[in-house]
Amino acid sequence: MNFFDRIKAKITGSTESVSEKFKDGLSKTRKSFSDGMNNLVKRYRKVDEDFFEELEDLLIESDVGVTTVLDLVEKLKDESRTRNIKDTEQLKTVIVEVLSDFLTKDKQDTQLRLNPDGLTVILMVGVNGAGKTTTVGKLAARFRSEGRSVLLAAADTFRAGAIDQLQVWGDRAGVDVIRHQEGSDPASVIYDAIKAAKSRNTDVLLCDTAGRLQNKVNLMKELEKIKRVIQRECPGAPQEVLLVLDATTGQNALNQAKLFRQASDVTGIVLTKLDGTAKGGIVLGIRHELNLPVKLVGLGEKINDLQTFDADAFLYGLFSELFTDSGEQENH
Repeated sequence: MNFFDRIKAKITGSTESVSEKFKDGLSKTRKSFSDGMNNLVKRYRKVDEDFFEELEDLLIESDVGVTTVLDLVEKLKDESRTRNIKDTEQLKTVIVEVLSDFLTKDKQDTQLRLNPDGLTVILMVGVNGAGKTTTVGKLAARFRSEGRSVLLAAADTFRAGAIDQLQVWGDRAGVDVIRHQEGSDPASVIYDAIKAAKSRNTDVLLCDTAGRLQNKVNLMKELEKIKRVIQRECPGAPQEVLLVLDATTGQNALNQAKLFRQASDVTGIVLTKLDGTAKGGIVLGIRHELNLPVKLVGLGEKINDLQTFDADAFLYGLFSELFTDSGEQENH
């Protein structure tokens, strides 16, 4: 079974909502990238150095990231020579295959790690405005729908209104929020939340945190203190440290990821607002340059629009017309 057949079989066999959510959520990126790709193929019928230079520009404009783009194009050049591809139209399918290799290298697990024998603690980090609190609320609703008990810790005590915002999400998801007054010590909130979660035999504790990157040193010390409290009270926790990034910020998101990775042991990325940007190529840059799994993506504003990242569904959402064309060609 070739590459396209494998993905089509998976997409066809999966729940329609997953493949369609990725297709709908990536519509802006798909239009921008596919239109650019099609125009490029029309202008350059022959695979040559000029074609690859323009392809580099197109990928960079999609916020894939310069380092990733250079590595991608080098791999494409190798593949085109190996397969003796001269026609740019033929190269389109190879581009999808190479992108797939970049997304799936090392076979990193995109599933959230949960403690099967007790409390799971998930620490959410990221700058203010990235969608951290919203993601906590959506995750809470998701765990609840799976039959798990959930508790929220309002440890973003710095930003005005953050505690109340989390309370709104807690009410919406039907879960309790452990909160202190604004300006309280975030680590003490986490401590009380862990005690409450243990006493209630809670399955999952989701911890919201501050994200004031302008006070980087203070923020990093705060996160380190929070992690020490978690590890002391729950050996083996946190099971996940999820960095929430706003996809619409493009390369800024990649820079934030590098900074937060220095400060905390980030285990995975949550990429929010992917449906609101034409620069979904940031997924590739994060995956390739940071070697971190993108675990969740936001594909809409509804409470159930937070999806587990699926590389095949992502590629289908980005290049759905190529998969359709492939199917039509087989039927003729």
